[in-house]
Amino acid sequence: MAGDSENGKAAGRRETRAGYSLKVSKAPEDIISVIKQSAPSLRPSERRVAEAILADVDFALHSANGELARRAGVSEPTVTRFSRAVGCVGVRELKVKLAQSLVVGRIYLEEPPQPGNDRGKPTVWQMILEDIHRAINTAERQLVVADFERAAGVIAACGKLVTFGVGGGSTMVANEAKHRFFRLGVGVSNYSDGQLMRMVAATLDKKDVVLAISATGKPKEIVDAVTIARDYGATVIAVTKPNSPLAAAADIPLGLYVPETPNALKPTASRFAFLAAIDLLAALTAYRSPRETQERMRRIKYALGNFGDGEAEGPLGD
Repeated sequence: MAGDSENGKAAGRRETRAGYSLKVSKAPEDIISVIKQSAPSLRPSERRVAEAILADVDFALHSANGELARRAGVSEPTVTRFSRAVGCVGVRELKVKLAQSLVVGRIYLEEPPQPGNDRGKPTVWQMILEDIHRAINTAERQLVVADFERAAGVIAACGKLVTFGVGGGSTMVANEAKHRFFRLGVGVSNYSDGQLMRMVAATLDKKDVVLAISATGKPKEIVDAVTIARDYGATVIAVTKPNSPLAAAADIPLGLYVPETPNALKPTASRFAFLAAIDLLAALTAYRSPRETQERMRRIKYALGNFGDGEAEGPLGD
Protein backbone atom coordinates (compact mmCIF):
# COMPACT_ATOMS: atom_id res chain seq x y z
CA MET A 1 0.00 0.00 0.00
CA ALA A 2 1.31 3.45 -0.91
CA GLY A 3 2.05 5.80 1.97
CA ASP A 4 -0.03 8.89 2.65
CA SER A 5 1.11 11.99 0.82
CA GLU A 6 0.97 15.02 3.14
CA ASN A 7 2.46 17.52 0.73
CA GLY A 8 0.72 20.86 0.29
CA LYS A 9 -1.75 22.76 2.40
CA ALA A 10 -5.15 21.45 3.49
CA ALA A 11 -6.90 23.19 0.60
CA GLY A 12 -6.35 21.16 -2.52
CA ARG A 13 -4.24 18.58 -0.67
CA ARG A 14 -4.07 15.15 -2.24
CA GLU A 15 -3.71 11.95 -0.22
CA THR A 16 -2.79 8.70 -1.93
CA ARG A 17 -4.14 5.47 -0.47
CA ALA A 18 -3.99 2.07 -2.17
CA GLY A 19 -3.38 3.70 -5.54
CA TYR A 20 -6.27 6.19 -5.32
CA SER A 21 -5.75 9.95 -5.35
CA LEU A 22 -8.18 11.89 -3.17
CA LYS A 23 -8.51 15.65 -3.19
CA VAL A 24 -9.28 17.14 0.21
CA SER A 25 -11.24 20.35 -0.28
CA LYS A 26 -11.51 23.30 2.06
CA ALA A 27 -14.64 25.38 2.59
CA PRO A 28 -14.41 29.07 1.57
CA GLU A 29 -13.41 31.36 4.42
CA ASP A 30 -16.32 33.24 6.02
CA ILE A 31 -14.98 36.75 5.41
CA ILE A 32 -17.98 38.43 7.08
CA SER A 33 -17.16 36.65 10.33
CA VAL A 34 -13.46 37.48 9.94
CA ILE A 35 -14.23 41.19 9.49
CA LYS A 36 -16.54 41.28 12.51
CA GLN A 37 -14.00 39.51 14.72
CA SER A 38 -11.07 41.59 13.48
CA ALA A 39 -12.76 45.02 13.65
CA PRO A 40 -11.98 45.81 17.33
CA SER A 41 -8.24 45.32 16.77
CA LEU A 42 -8.00 47.33 13.53
CA ARG A 43 -6.75 50.90 13.17
CA PRO A 44 -9.57 53.49 13.37
CA SER A 45 -9.42 54.18 9.61
CA GLU A 46 -9.49 50.47 8.78
CA ARG A 47 -12.35 50.00 11.21
CA ARG A 48 -14.36 52.54 9.19
CA VAL A 49 -13.82 50.39 6.11
CA ALA A 50 -15.09 47.36 8.04
CA GLU A 51 -18.18 49.31 9.14
CA ALA A 52 -18.90 50.45 5.58
CA ILE A 53 -18.63 46.89 4.25
CA LEU A 54 -20.80 45.36 6.96
CA ALA A 55 -23.42 48.08 6.51
CA ASP A 56 -23.82 47.25 2.80
CA VAL A 57 -22.02 44.13 1.58
CA ASP A 58 -23.61 44.36 -1.87
CA PHE A 59 -22.29 47.90 -2.37
CA ALA A 60 -18.82 46.92 -1.16
CA LEU A 61 -18.75 44.01 -3.58
CA HIS A 62 -19.77 45.97 -6.69
CA SER A 63 -18.25 49.41 -6.02
CA ALA A 64 -14.88 50.67 -7.23
CA ASN A 65 -12.13 51.08 -4.63
CA GLY A 66 -12.54 54.86 -4.72
CA GLU A 67 -16.29 54.60 -4.11
CA LEU A 68 -15.81 52.32 -1.13
CA ALA A 69 -13.09 54.59 0.23
CA ARG A 70 -15.35 57.66 -0.06
CA ARG A 71 -18.24 55.92 1.67
CA ALA A 72 -15.92 54.90 4.53
CA GLY A 73 -14.30 58.36 4.63
CA VAL A 74 -10.78 57.01 4.08
CA SER A 75 -8.13 56.92 1.35
CA GLU A 76 -7.92 54.20 -1.30
CA PRO A 77 -4.64 52.83 0.15
CA THR A 78 -6.50 52.34 3.44
CA VAL A 79 -8.95 50.02 1.68
CA THR A 80 -5.98 47.98 0.43
CA ARG A 81 -4.42 47.90 3.91
CA PHE A 82 -7.75 46.80 5.34
CA SER A 83 -7.93 43.93 2.84
CA ARG A 84 -4.54 42.68 3.98
CA ALA A 85 -5.44 43.17 7.65
CA VAL A 86 -8.31 40.69 7.27
CA GLY A 87 -6.13 38.08 5.56
CA CYS A 88 -6.59 38.90 1.86
CA VAL A 89 -3.81 39.48 -0.66
CA GLY A 90 -5.59 42.61 -1.87
CA VAL A 91 -8.96 44.17 -2.66
CA ARG A 92 -9.64 41.72 -5.49
CA GLU A 93 -9.44 38.71 -3.16
CA LEU A 94 -11.54 40.56 -0.58
CA LYS A 95 -14.29 41.01 -3.16
CA VAL A 96 -14.13 37.36 -4.19
CA LYS A 97 -14.67 36.35 -0.58
CA LEU A 98 -17.48 38.89 -0.18
CA ALA A 99 -19.18 37.35 -3.21
CA GLN A 100 -18.89 33.93 -1.57
CA SER A 101 -20.46 35.32 1.59
CA LEU A 102 -23.57 36.36 -0.34
CA VAL A 103 -24.32 32.73 -1.24
CA VAL A 104 -26.29 32.47 2.02
CA GLY A 105 -28.75 35.12 0.84
CA ARG A 106 -29.15 38.77 1.69
CA ILE A 107 -31.76 38.21 4.41
CA TYR A 108 -28.90 37.05 6.66
CA LEU A 109 -26.92 40.23 6.04
CA GLU A 110 -29.51 42.99 5.87
CA GLU A 111 -31.36 44.59 8.78
CA PRO A 112 -34.33 42.34 9.64
CA PRO A 113 -37.89 43.72 9.52
CA GLN A 114 -38.71 45.49 12.76
CA PRO A 115 -41.96 44.48 14.46
CA GLY A 116 -44.07 46.94 16.38
CA ASN A 117 -47.51 48.20 17.24
CA ASP A 118 -47.59 51.04 14.71
CA ARG A 119 -50.31 51.15 12.07
CA GLY A 120 -49.39 48.72 9.29
CA LYS A 121 -46.50 47.28 11.28
CA PRO A 122 -47.33 43.80 12.61
CA THR A 123 -46.12 42.48 15.93
CA VAL A 124 -43.91 39.41 16.14
CA TRP A 125 -46.83 37.09 16.89
CA GLN A 126 -48.81 38.55 13.97
CA MET A 127 -45.84 38.02 11.61
CA ILE A 128 -45.47 34.40 12.69
CA LEU A 129 -49.16 33.50 12.50
CA GLU A 130 -49.69 35.29 9.19
CA ASP A 131 -46.73 33.38 7.74
CA ILE A 132 -48.19 30.06 8.92
CA HIS A 133 -51.56 30.91 7.35
CA ARG A 134 -49.84 31.91 4.12
CA ALA A 135 -47.86 28.64 4.01
CA ILE A 136 -50.95 26.47 4.48
CA ASN A 137 -52.97 28.48 1.95
CA THR A 138 -50.12 28.11 -0.55
CA ALA A 139 -50.11 24.36 0.01
CA GLU A 140 -53.87 24.16 -0.51
CA ARG A 141 -53.54 25.82 -3.92
CA GLN A 142 -50.70 23.52 -5.04
CA LEU A 143 -51.57 20.04 -3.82
CA VAL A 144 -53.26 17.74 -6.34
CA VAL A 145 -55.71 15.49 -4.51
CA ALA A 146 -55.67 12.85 -7.26
CA ASP A 147 -51.92 12.41 -6.74
CA PHE A 148 -52.43 12.11 -2.99
CA GLU A 149 -55.17 9.53 -3.52
CA ARG A 150 -52.80 7.48 -5.65
CA ALA A 151 -50.03 7.78 -3.05
CA ALA A 152 -52.44 6.80 -0.25
CA GLY A 153 -53.46 3.69 -2.17
CA VAL A 154 -49.83 2.64 -2.57
CA ILE A 155 -49.11 3.17 1.15
CA ALA A 156 -52.26 1.30 2.23
CA ALA A 157 -51.14 -1.76 0.26
CA CYS A 158 -47.40 -1.66 1.05
CA GLY A 159 -45.34 -4.24 2.90
CA LYS A 160 -43.55 -1.53 4.83
CA LEU A 161 -43.15 2.23 4.65
CA VAL A 162 -39.82 4.02 5.11
CA THR A 163 -39.67 7.80 5.56
CA PHE A 164 -36.57 9.77 4.60
CA GLY A 165 -35.69 13.39 5.39
CA VAL A 166 -32.43 15.25 5.93
CA GLY A 167 -31.79 18.61 7.54
CA GLY A 168 -33.83 20.31 10.24
CA GLY A 169 -37.34 20.79 8.86
CA SER A 170 -37.47 17.75 6.57
CA THR A 171 -36.16 15.45 9.30
CA MET A 172 -38.91 16.66 11.63
CA VAL A 173 -41.61 16.16 8.99
CA ALA A 174 -40.33 12.68 8.09
CA ASN A 175 -40.41 11.75 11.78
CA GLU A 176 -43.93 13.15 12.06
CA ALA A 177 -44.95 10.96 9.11
CA LYS A 178 -43.80 7.92 11.07
CA HIS A 179 -46.05 8.95 13.97
CA ARG A 180 -49.02 9.49 11.65
CA PHE A 181 -48.75 6.15 9.84
CA PHE A 182 -47.96 3.66 12.61
CA ARG A 183 -51.38 4.48 14.10
CA LEU A 184 -52.96 3.25 10.87
CA GLY A 185 -51.33 -0.16 11.18
CA VAL A 186 -48.67 0.62 8.57
CA GLY A 187 -45.25 -0.84 9.36
CA VAL A 188 -43.16 2.32 9.21
CA SER A 189 -39.62 3.42 10.10
CA ASN A 190 -37.81 6.72 9.75
CA TYR A 191 -34.21 7.63 8.79
CA SER A 192 -32.34 10.90 8.40
CA ASP A 193 -28.68 9.80 8.23
CA GLY A 194 -27.49 9.76 4.63
CA GLN A 195 -25.45 6.56 4.92
CA LEU A 196 -28.25 4.73 6.71
CA MET A 197 -30.79 5.87 4.13
CA ARG A 198 -28.70 4.37 1.34
CA MET A 199 -28.24 1.15 3.32
CA VAL A 200 -31.95 0.82 4.13
CA ALA A 201 -32.89 1.61 0.53
CA ALA A 202 -30.81 -1.36 -0.62
CA THR A 203 -32.92 -3.72 1.54
CA LEU A 204 -36.27 -2.74 -0.01
CA ASP A 205 -38.22 -4.48 -2.74
CA LYS A 206 -41.37 -4.03 -4.84
CA LYS A 207 -43.72 -4.45 -1.85
CA ASP A 208 -42.19 -1.47 -0.07
CA VAL A 209 -42.72 2.28 -0.24
CA VAL A 210 -40.39 5.21 0.45
CA LEU A 211 -41.88 8.53 1.52
CA ALA A 212 -39.15 11.12 0.95
CA ILE A 213 -39.49 14.70 2.20
CA SER A 214 -37.37 17.66 1.15
CA ALA A 215 -38.23 21.35 0.83
CA THR A 216 -35.64 21.90 -1.91
CA GLY A 217 -35.44 18.42 -3.41
CA LYS A 218 -31.70 18.83 -3.82
CA PRO A 219 -29.83 16.96 -1.03
CA LYS A 220 -27.66 14.30 -2.66
CA GLU A 221 -28.15 11.85 0.22
CA ILE A 222 -31.90 11.64 -0.24
CA VAL A 223 -31.76 11.58 -4.06
CA ASP A 224 -29.19 8.77 -3.90
CA ALA A 225 -31.32 6.82 -1.42
CA VAL A 226 -34.55 6.99 -3.41
CA THR A 227 -32.66 6.09 -6.61
CA ILE A 228 -31.33 2.95 -4.90
CA ALA A 229 -34.81 2.12 -3.58
CA ARG A 230 -36.33 2.38 -7.06
CA ASP A 231 -33.55 0.22 -8.49
CA TYR A 232 -34.73 -2.55 -6.16
CA GLY A 233 -38.39 -2.10 -7.06
CA ALA A 234 -39.70 0.06 -4.20
CA THR A 235 -42.22 2.79 -4.98
CA VAL A 236 -41.03 6.29 -4.13
CA ILE A 237 -43.40 9.06 -3.05
CA ALA A 238 -41.81 12.49 -2.61
CA VAL A 239 -43.27 15.60 -0.97
CA THR A 240 -40.88 18.15 -2.41
CA LYS A 241 -40.34 21.14 -4.66
CA PRO A 242 -41.71 20.61 -8.18
CA ASN A 243 -39.16 19.98 -10.95
CA SER A 244 -36.42 19.27 -8.40
CA PRO A 245 -33.97 16.33 -8.59
CA LEU A 246 -35.98 14.49 -5.93
CA ALA A 247 -39.25 15.07 -7.78
CA ALA A 248 -37.65 13.68 -10.94
CA ALA A 249 -36.43 10.60 -9.04
CA ALA A 250 -39.85 9.79 -7.53
CA ASP A 251 -42.63 7.58 -8.88
CA ILE A 252 -45.27 9.84 -7.33
CA PRO A 253 -44.04 13.41 -6.80
CA LEU A 254 -46.33 15.51 -4.61
CA GLY A 255 -45.17 18.99 -5.59
CA LEU A 256 -45.05 21.61 -2.86
CA TYR A 257 -43.11 24.86 -2.73
CA VAL A 258 -43.57 27.66 -0.21
CA PRO A 259 -41.22 30.66 -0.63
CA GLU A 260 -39.83 32.03 2.59
CA THR A 261 -40.44 35.62 3.66
CA PRO A 262 -37.31 37.82 3.95
CA ASN A 263 -36.82 37.60 7.71
CA ALA A 264 -34.00 35.42 9.03
CA LEU A 265 -35.23 35.75 12.63
CA LYS A 266 -38.53 34.04 11.88
CA PRO A 267 -38.88 30.24 12.01
CA THR A 268 -39.41 28.52 8.66
CA ALA A 269 -43.15 28.49 7.99
CA SER A 270 -42.99 26.05 5.07
CA ARG A 271 -42.82 23.14 7.50
CA PHE A 272 -46.49 23.77 8.36
CA ALA A 273 -47.36 23.27 4.69
CA PHE A 274 -45.42 19.99 4.67
CA LEU A 275 -47.12 18.87 7.88
CA ALA A 276 -50.49 19.62 6.28
CA ALA A 277 -49.47 17.50 3.29
CA ILE A 278 -48.55 14.60 5.60
CA ASP A 279 -51.87 14.93 7.47
CA LEU A 280 -53.77 14.83 4.18
CA LEU A 281 -51.84 11.77 3.01
CA ALA A 282 -52.38 9.98 6.34
CA ALA A 283 -56.11 10.76 6.39
CA LEU A 284 -56.59 9.55 2.81
CA THR A 285 -54.73 6.35 3.74
CA ALA A 286 -56.92 5.89 6.82
CA TYR A 287 -60.08 6.19 4.72
CA ARG A 288 -58.92 3.28 2.57
CA SER A 289 -60.03 1.03 5.45
CA PRO A 290 -61.89 3.30 7.87
CA ARG A 291 -63.38 0.74 10.24
CA GLU A 292 -60.14 -1.24 10.62
CA THR A 293 -58.21 1.97 11.21
CA GLN A 294 -60.77 3.19 13.73
CA GLU A 295 -60.39 -0.07 15.65
CA ARG A 296 -56.61 0.40 15.81
CA MET A 297 -57.14 3.92 17.14
CA ARG A 298 -59.57 2.59 19.75
CA ARG A 299 -57.05 0.03 20.90
CA ILE A 300 -54.36 2.69 21.24
CA LYS A 301 -56.71 4.92 23.22
CA TYR A 302 -57.81 2.02 25.41
CA ALA A 303 -54.22 1.00 26.16
CA LEU A 304 -53.25 4.56 27.08
CA GLY A 305 -56.38 5.03 29.19
CA ASN A 306 -55.61 1.92 31.23
CA PHE A 307 -52.37 3.59 32.33
CA GLY A 308 -54.06 6.89 33.12
CA ASP A 309 -52.53 8.57 30.09
CA GLY A 310 -54.91 10.97 28.38
CA GLU A 311 -58.59 11.88 28.57
CA ALA A 312 -61.41 10.22 26.61
CA GLU A 313 -61.97 13.37 24.50
CA GLY A 314 -58.29 14.36 24.31
CA PRO A 315 -55.83 13.73 21.47
CA LEU A 316 -54.60 10.23 20.72
CA GLY A 317 -51.39 10.20 22.75
CA ASP A 318 -50.77 13.66 24.20
